[in-house]
Amino acid sequence: MGNGTNKRVVVIGAGIVGASLAYHLASKGANVTVVEANDIASGVTGTSFAWINTSPPQHDPIAQLRGSAIEAYRRLEAQLPGLEIQWTGALSYGLVSDAVLSASTNRVPQSRILELEPNLKHPPEHAVYEAEQGALDAVAATHALIAGARDKGAKIFTRMPVLGFATQGTAVIGVETATGVIGADVVVLAAGTGITRLTDRLEVALPIEASPAIFIRYTSQPNLVHTLISNAEMEVRQSAQGTLLAAEDYLDDALENQPEAIALRTAVAIQNELQGVVSIEPELACVGIRPIPADGIPIIGYLPKVSGVYVCVMHPGVTLAAIVGRLASEEIIDGKASCALDPCRPDRFNRE
Repeated sequence: MGNGTNKRVVVIGAGIVGASLAYHLASKGANVTVVEANDIASGVTGTSFAWINTSPPQHDPIAQLRGSAIEAYRRLEAQLPGLEIQWTGALSYGLVSDAVLSASTNRVPQSRILELEPNLKHPPEHAVYEAEQGALDAVAATHALIAGARDKGAKIFTRMPVLGFATQGTAVIGVETATGVIGADVVVLAAGTGITRLTDRLEVALPIEASPAIFIRYTSQPNLVHTLISNAEMEVRQSAQGTLLAAEDYLDDALENQPEAIALRTAVAIQNELQGVVSIEPELACVGIRPIPADGIPIIGYLPKVSGVYVCVMHPGVTLAAIVGRLASEEIIDGKASCALDPCRPDRFNRE
């Protein structure tokens, strides 16, 4: 247990990032209160493809953080029986240059591709298979984390918007709600795109872009997809219950690019790529709004100019939720600064 036992921490936001923070903070003995304006996992978490994708871009300033993501989820799996992850691995092809593909240590030949995905109609000669990657039901995982936090004493309030902050000089000492002030030693902002509205109240500017993406869920027969397939035609995986899940780029608001229309086009692409698709019917097609910092790097740490406020916003939130929850809780409760979070500090946007 940390040396910050009974430190009062209010976490604003009950998506997967806020839930992970709440669980890890409560595990360290903090007096945790979660305040959510709507319902648990009702924001972008509820529309996430939820790929635990640790493949770094070519130049990755958060390589250390990303590299710890899978181990952090493995640890959570052991701690929370309700947290279930499909460690199927991810199969990618047609998205990188031949030179990059040839250099990959995870390059596999067509024979192995067909072992992994026997229903592929057009298997490539080579692909990248990252066996350690997986996916989860982001909503179920968030509820499991919230339940774990509650078991450790955390208080959870939903449908309770934060109206403002209680301050003392330049220090935030609580959050204002319709039912009164909730006192806090530290307030953690984990409200996704809602964070800018909160930081504006504190006169601290954080450039967080609201980036739309399309999430689709289909009813179909089981055992069509065994890994997570990412190629030029589709990004698709299948849940343990047999539901097909797909992610697509948001194009524009034209009628032909509405989520329902894209879902129908994606269904055709899936049928063209996979054999044995007896039926595929869109069950849900919607736009999720992802919070992406302007420079693409997570924003994690204490706000400048204001004391007592810690911010956590990132993309991909699902991939990083487990490791950020652990490292941030160590910073908040133990005062143990993490070098893995150094590139993410909020003050990079407020330097003269």
